[in-house]
Amino acid sequence: MPSLIRLVIALLFLVGLGYAAMFALTVMVDPGEKDITVRIPARDLMAQQPVRLPDAQVTSSLPAAAPVPVTTSAPSAEEAPLVEPGAPE
Repeated sequence: MPSLIRLVIALLFLVGLGYAAMFALTVMVDPGEKDITVRIPARDLMAQQPVRLPDAQVTSSLPAAAPVPVTTSAPSAEEAPLVEPGAPE
């Protein structure tokens, strides 16, 4: 039992030294102040575009509306063609 008490006292002493060191650092060390300049690009200062949320499954108790037909068009000449992986270029 005396060795357990000595161990607990030694651990408490080490913890006390740690807290004393932290307290001494907060009292004795002055971090100082300096000016910081942050450059913000002009495009970030302009009006923000609305955020487009990802498509999500929405459930509601309202009746479903008629489906909207989706139209697709052929790629224009300006768009780059899709290259399949492993296909010769």
